[in-house]
Amino acid sequence: MNQMDLYEVVEKAQHNAIDLNIQYWIEHSVFTFQWWLLIIVFIGPWIIWWRLVDKKRLVEISLFGFILMIAVVLLDDLGVSLKLWSYPIQIIPMIPRLVAIDQGIIIVAHMLVFQYCLRWRSFLIVNIIMAIVFSYIAEPITVWLSIYKLTNWKYSYSLPLYVLKAVLIRLAVEKAFTISKKASSK
Repeated sequence: MNQMDLYEVVEKAQHNAIDLNIQYWIEHSVFTFQWWLLIIVFIGPWIIWWRLVDKKRLVEISLFGFILMIAVVLLDDLGVSLKLWSYPIQIIPMIPRLVAIDQGIIIVAHMLVFQYCLRWRSFLIVNIIMAIVFSYIAEPITVWLSIYKLTNWKYSYSLPLYVLKAVLIRLAVEKAFTISKKASSK
């Protein structure tokens, strides 16, 4: 089979998978209890965040959050592509990740920790506690609710990722703001 023939087979399989995913979503996902829960978990934290965010540090906190969003999407897409986990219930069937949790509660929680924990020590301690809660309480609950399905993944693998991404992104944001302050003082 030549390159274009094989590509057409891959393309047809992708289209079939999309059609099946939409059919599954319509028949088994949309408007279920879990689907409504995901809507609330996605929108609710952002409403809370907007009320609590330090408007004087809005740019810095938002930069931290946006970089974290990108990292979470990339890690989640990688995990789905490597068949480490999947999501039987999704808000929108064309997006193969758990947007509600990834871009809702996780991002907002990390941004609030970034905002309130100005010292590295408190930032690390709170992030470790939050990683434990997300890894050993939130993830098992989403599995129990059939929102999240582990294939080749264990909860313990998530724990260092929650902490590491927050630490690396805080370092990047602090470095960017340090460079910006030096440049504007010249």
